[in-house]
Amino acid sequence: MSAPEQDGLRDRPIRTFGRTGGRPLSPRQKQLIETRLGHWRLPQPAARDFQPLSLFPSARAVWLEIGFGGGEHLVAQAAANPDTGFIGCEPFVEGVAKAIGGIEDNGLANVRLWPDDARLLLEAFAPACIARVFILFPDPWPKRRQQKRRLVQPDFVAALARILAPGGRLRFATDVASYADEALLAFEGNDAFQWTATRADDWRCPPADHVTTRYESKKLGDCAPVWYDFLRI
Repeated sequence: MSAPEQDGLRDRPIRTFGRTGGRPLSPRQKQLIETRLGHWRLPQPAARDFQPLSLFPSARAVWLEIGFGGGEHLVAQAAANPDTGFIGCEPFVEGVAKAIGGIEDNGLANVRLWPDDARLLLEAFAPACIARVFILFPDPWPKRRQQKRRLVQPDFVAALARILAPGGRLRFATDVASYADEALLAFEGNDAFQWTATRADDWRCPPADHVTTRYESKKLGDCAPVWYDFLRI
């Protein structure tokens, strides 16, 4: 490998997710990826000046979900908020196929998908262009040697602060105790974010507008789910 190629690999952000493929797709899922992903996929944006509201002419704001899994939360939120544009990021092809199915089964028009690393998209967004962000049960990388791969790190929090509009909201949820502690420290360590909790139930109980997903229902973590809502100040 040449020196420029080695430099390029070093410049890439560390992977926060594993393989992007898993179980074989069903015939319907394969067809959706082959024939419908192009319709729903977000176009490759220009660097640091992309205005996502331009994708949704009738929307009042744009919300972003990072790591939407099977798409249940993304689809339900989009159906409940038809005057809002939604962008969902998910690198796993099976999850993307499920989301496309949910979008089309529900007749939605206010969703676009980014089937790649969310950090690449954040770099392309214009400042203060997103009104709300969801990061729900991201890959916990539970082993100590893996925890550097967790998505929520200070640099990532700073990137979120750049694209969130003042007064915007961000929700983070996890069922891994060490990740809950690390994420809270990362967000509280950035002056752009204010934790909105005023009592224990604010972070112990699912928010009123939360949509439970199949992953969450499996209870694979080491603690009860923790919900952190932050305000962009």
